Amino acid sequence: MRKIEHIGIAVKDIAAANSLYTSLLGSPPYKMEEVVSEQVQTSFFRIGPSKIELLSSNHQDSAISKFINKKGEGLHHIAIDVEDIVREMKRLKSQGFTLLSEEPKIGADNKLICFVHPKSANGVLIELCQTIKLWSMIY
Repeated sequence: MRKIEHIGIAVKDIAAANSLYTSLLGSPPYKMEEVVSEQVQTSFFRIGPSKIELLSSNHQDSAISKFINKKGEGLHHIAIDVEDIVREMKRLKSQGFTLLSEEPKIGADNKLICFVHPKSANGVLIELCQTIKLWSMIY
């Protein structure tokens, strides 16, 4: 594990949250993206080498919608950059951590992702992120 890649924040209204975070951080999001598999709209802000990801639900049955209904808007997850997500998943699983998927999935911002269940991490949802390298998709 190399660094904190981003902090994910669940929001009800991504347009309103974009406006608020643009004012708060002094610059607009550098990227907005829909992740169909997760039923979310995302928006990314840079703060030096770190990022904040805003997540808004596209469907009332999505994980983000359920999270907001249960806990309200706010901190959703902490994402950690990893060099080899499959290796990290195997390592964590062998140490007794519960992963929310057996294989990495394609996430936002050109990443392969996997979540560690909050019950395995003192109530915090942890996301593993590996940048998808174009050459690895070709060969």
